[in-house]
Amino acid sequence: MAPRPEPALACAPDVFDETCSARHALELVASKWSVLILSALAGGPTRNAALLCRIGGISQKMLAQTLRDLERNGLVLRQDFHTARPCVEYRLNPLGESLSETLAALDRWAERNFPALDAAREAFDAREEED
Repeated sequence: MAPRPEPALACAPDVFDETCSARHALELVASKWSVLILSALAGGPTRNAALLCRIGGISQKMLAQTLRDLERNGLVLRQDFHTARPCVEYRLNPLGESLSETLAALDRWAERNFPALDAAREAFDAREEED
């Protein structure tokens, strides 16, 4: 029996194409909360309360919603220990770890360059006020 040829892809992934599913990945990681949660989980398994403490400004509702979205998209694993007092832990799975490595570079870039961004924003706003 002759081997069957592999099915050809209709087209190569292209994030500039509005129908490309890769855009979902971009939407997911474009969220500041996703970036911060994934970066916080890079240090290892973390409980909900510890994430709330680590990520300043995030509400419990937004944390839960973002964790659920990350879990749904296969980046985060949730482990419920089924104890009398609720104990749930979150950690990155291998796919989340691979993304976390990329996001770490983005985090470092933001930390190095925020003064230049702040200065540019202030200069722009000052010019806008003059007009």
